[in-house]
Amino acid sequence: MNNAKSLRLKAAALSAVFLIVILAIWHVSTLPSKEPKVTLTADQIEYAQLMGKDPQAAAITPAKSSFPTVADMGKTIAKQLADPFYDNGPNDKGVGIQVAYSLGRVALGFGFAVAFAIPLGFLIGMSPLAYRALDPFIQVLKPISPLAWMPIALYTIKDSSISGIFVIFICSIWPMLTNTAFGVAGVRREWLNVANTLQVRPMRKAIEVILPAAAPTILTGMRISMGIAWLVIVAAEMLVGGTGIGYFVWNEWNNLSLANVIFAILVIGLVGMALDMLFAKAQKAVTYAD
Repeated sequence: MNNAKSLRLKAAALSAVFLIVILAIWHVSTLPSKEPKVTLTADQIEYAQLMGKDPQAAAITPAKSSFPTVADMGKTIAKQLADPFYDNGPNDKGVGIQVAYSLGRVALGFGFAVAFAIPLGFLIGMSPLAYRALDPFIQVLKPISPLAWMPIALYTIKDSSISGIFVIFICSIWPMLTNTAFGVAGVRREWLNVANTLQVRPMRKAIEVILPAAAPTILTGMRISMGIAWLVIVAAEMLVGGTGIGYFVWNEWNNLSLANVIFAILVIGLVGMALDMLFAKAQKAVTYAD
């Protein structure tokens, strides 16, 4: 126990060191640079005087980096977090509202994928015939980029928000489907033989014997699917626009606000990490020792 606690503390300290190094490199890289002193022409001197500037000072004015500094990022983060749920119109919403839209789409698409992929995975895992019949379709459809479905979704559904949900549904299916089928097919024969000996009905056997045994593998597939879904929704929202954290990134880029773009990237990473930790805890809860 003490060793595990010590390891966590060392890992946290090392992470803090890495963060400090990254911030230091960032700070040094964005420091204003002094250009070599240049000789101004008579016209440049006259222009500087008309603008109320010292010509000699203008010749050696430090060039500020166009990339946001660490201080700029601190101000941006404080400003965004001060009121994350403001709503000033279609193109001016707080980051909290944008994340909520994205999470809503992910939840719907992911939920539909769970309802479709897990029962089908059970069927494939329990039936060699179903596996052989469906495997060619799975192998053809699985490698297709989810964003490749977006034009078809927009054409058939004619709604950008629902099209985003459909893309999440498509990208979430395959890890869950394959992991469920693998987990169900890998249930110990001894446990199934005991259930058959006791004449357990197929539905009860699936729920009380196969599901608990395959749950860790199924949760692994769900965890992978959620990571892919959160990754894809950002790209999908950049394409369809409207609302969502992906649209927020694209809109701030069009506004040439790099500080807000970097802030949104940090938010995307933190939300993704939180979702992954949630599924990791669920996976740990259903994991059993042989």
